[in-house]
Amino acid sequence: MKIKSARLLAWEAICVIWVSVAGWILHFAFELSGYNHRMALVAAVNESAWEHTKLYFWPGLVYMLVQYTYTRDVANNYWLGKAMALAVTPLVIFAVYFSYLAWINAMGTEGTLFAMLAIMTFGVICGQAVSYRVLTRPPLGPSYGRYAAMLTAITVFCFSTFTFFPPHVRLFENFYCYEYTGDFGFLPDYEPYRVFLKKDDPRAKPGGGVQYCKAVYERRRKEKEVAAKP
Repeated sequence: MKIKSARLLAWEAICVIWVSVAGWILHFAFELSGYNHRMALVAAVNESAWEHTKLYFWPGLVYMLVQYTYTRDVANNYWLGKAMALAVTPLVIFAVYFSYLAWINAMGTEGTLFAMLAIMTFGVICGQAVSYRVLTRPPLGPSYGRYAAMLTAITVFCFSTFTFFPPHVRLFENFYCYEYTGDFGFLPDYEPYRVFLKKDDPRAKPGGGVQYCKAVYERRRKEKEVAAKP
């Protein structure tokens, strides 16, 4: 029994690594594809909270299908556990992410890339912890299999649809350098968001690349300083 639990725990730990790394890579996939709309199914098309959780959903779904082949002989309630992981991960990310935003707004400070990555990874860890707990429980009734199928179908539908038809609520609104822009889904101009700038590219702008928010932060500081002057 301990060997089976250790085997499942190892698979869940590997899943955390895989989903986290794949999610980080998919953050840049839309730009690297030349902003190809076909890539939008799995890649982030804006900086909304929803688009960021999508990056971790699809790698988790792929891992779920692969893991079944290798752990179905030792796991109980497999489809329910993995379906719950796919649903719990974004919910945890949303809860911690918006709490973090409320905190930095209250403190008058700026968010950091490290904090964002940590929040995403924490959400993945929580999802896999739930998965492990369900997979090591005694077998549940057949009705739970229907719940798993329903939950998986709902999450797949949401993550494959809302990029193209986003509800106009804050969860789906573009959040450019910690300010809401009023844009949903595909953006009218991706130039300010470009991370991979070619050398001597005439379109490159100050604050471009991975530090593209730097210029925005500097502008906001200057505006605050001007507003504070008598």
